[in-house]
Amino acid sequence: MSSKVAAPGLFDRAIIKRASVDAFRKLDPRQLARNPVIFVTEVVSAVVTLIFLRDVVAQNGAALFTGQIAAWLWFTVVFANFAEAVAEGRGKAQADALRKTRTDTHAKRLIDPDGKSGMRDVIEGVSALDLRIGDIVLVEPGDLIPGDGEVIEGVASVNESAITGESAPVIREAGGDRSAVTGGTTVLSDWIRVKITAAPGSTFIDRMIALVEGAQRQKTPNELALSILLSGLTIIFLIVCVTLWPLAGYSGTALSLSVLIALLVCLIPTTIGGLLSAIGIAGMDRLIRFNVIATSGRAVEAAGDVDTLLLDKTGTITFGNRMADEFIPVGGVSEYALAEAVMLASLADETPEGRSIVALAKSRYALPAPALAADARIEPFSAHTRISGVDLPGRSLRKGAVDAILKQSAGHAGMAEAASAVLDRVAVPEDFTRAVDRISRAGGTPLAVSENGRLLGAVHLKDIIKPDIKARFAALRAMGIKTVMVTGDNPITAAAIAGEAGVDDFIAQATPEDKLAYIRKEQQGGRLIAMCGDGTNDAPALAQADVGVAMQTGTQAAREAGNMVDLDSDPTKLIEIVQIGKQLLMTRGSLTTFSIANDVAKYFAIIPALFIVTYPQLDAINIMKLASPQSAILSAVIFNALIIIALIPLALKGVAYRPIGAAKLLRRNLLIYGLGGVIVPFVGIKAIDVAVSFLHLA
Repeated sequence: MSSKVAAPGLFDRAIIKRASVDAFRKLDPRQLARNPVIFVTEVVSAVVTLIFLRDVVAQNGAALFTGQIAAWLWFTVVFANFAEAVAEGRGKAQADALRKTRTDTHAKRLIDPDGKSGMRDVIEGVSALDLRIGDIVLVEPGDLIPGDGEVIEGVASVNESAITGESAPVIREAGGDRSAVTGGTTVLSDWIRVKITAAPGSTFIDRMIALVEGAQRQKTPNELALSILLSGLTIIFLIVCVTLWPLAGYSGTALSLSVLIALLVCLIPTTIGGLLSAIGIAGMDRLIRFNVIATSGRAVEAAGDVDTLLLDKTGTITFGNRMADEFIPVGGVSEYALAEAVMLASLADETPEGRSIVALAKSRYALPAPALAADARIEPFSAHTRISGVDLPGRSLRKGAVDAILKQSAGHAGMAEAASAVLDRVAVPEDFTRAVDRISRAGGTPLAVSENGRLLGAVHLKDIIKPDIKARFAALRAMGIKTVMVTGDNPITAAAIAGEAGVDDFIAQATPEDKLAYIRKEQQGGRLIAMCGDGTNDAPALAQADVGVAMQTGTQAAREAGNMVDLDSDPTKLIEIVQIGKQLLMTRGSLTTFSIANDVAKYFAIIPALFIVTYPQLDAINIMKLASPQSAILSAVIFNALIIIALIPLALKGVAYRPIGAAKLLRRNLLIYGLGGVIVPFVGIKAIDVAVSFLHLA
């Protein structure tokens, strides 16, 4: 089971303390300029502060009212900064936890890895910070892997809990798609030689720290569009407030500059403006809690609208290596005898398939694993013979490809016919033929087993589907996402795996170019594509996809090509990724609706109070019956500041995602956040007005 990254609470004391300080640091106009709404609020707050100081010096009776307006305007700016700082603080807490995994690791660097000078095994102890790209290091049991790299020799069990939070060790070996290792992880057994592929300061952990701290976060197109909308609304209401000045003078209504500024701040969308950055940061933070590192906010948003998911088979849908699933005896041999024979033939076989045969014999038949005697002769696997096994006194045990074992068995019997005649099905036991055909039709790989040239049976090697993956694909289907498996296997094997995994479609015998062409074709049709992969051959497709999710167990090339890295290497994690993407979009849309509805309500609260003396007819829309124009302005400004604080938990937690239709979702949001955004200010401003009047603050 994967373990999620522990998430700090919404009101973690350390985060609140740090955010309180950062909220004031963010008052720097150079930082606030990125947020036009809050930047305008800060500028006008400074203007009202100057008016307050002028009134104090002049001993003007309006100084108390102006001072309160100035204070609450500054609180609005600080609270908006505080919301962003809290969201960033949660990311910084994750970064601090990651930093603890980094130590000044010592590395065993090989002086002459190629052995050209006869010193291949000579090593020197160096700091991990002194390693450079291309260096070869030896990592032995108990050693920390000093940097990101590729295993070029050996196989080892590696503890990656410092990165993934998963306590179960993983196997890393040279070649294939399980050769990438991450600096800071620990070798538990055996040894590996690692070629360093990342310079100090640019390792996977360093990139994770930079990402979760927010240093490289940029606004997404959706967020930029919303910023433009908010800037436009700010300009519109700025024009409205400026034109109110001559209109009020013409009608005989006295409006001070501080009142007009307060009106401006209440009408511009300060609520969503103050929470916009927090919403985006919190979306990426939620991904981190699901052990997914997003290198792009754009990818998080795109995930919310994904139509099709492409998945590499090996290492993504399956575990990556074919494993023994069944022993099929023939010719009257018992299952126990076949299991015992094939286990003996596999004891010295260190390939993943060989280890899986021994594991199956132990678990299913309770066979003890005997040590090979000193006089045992190992027959290692060879690509030429495609056979491996062991010779014991009186016993010659072999396993391997069916045609190779049959050929050897025929030779053992002294037959001299040509290979085609030897492999004639007439000479092969019928039950063995049926077993091999059944395994092949199921998409598996049959291995033949023999003892002294006599066929004992077959071993069914199959791609093992990751647990619960079929139900997870069904959940993706319910979300409207089509799943497509891409594999280099033949169509028969691909169809068998696709049926067992429950994907909607598959592409067999796929090359990297085929994957890339499929993604581009779908994108030209206006669809958003997600790709999950772990191999170097997946890198082009991961880079082209709108959402490229690379498995942490994959190669360095795959992890660099994707815009997300799944630390649990679970291809169905896309369910959570899609939900978080949709939740991010829903949260932003819901709070934008609430903010604009707030502004409408505040407009009807303030304008009647300001002009009711001059225009008594406005009493018809003076629903709140506020105590005085000054009380109306002050109450609206206070509410404007407090509502930002009230909405911070929702911005960080996000609006709950429900898989319902777009029309139903729109009606729901308009009802909850549109109608709610109109009602809440009426209730809140009236309550504050009662308190202000009671305390005689205005």
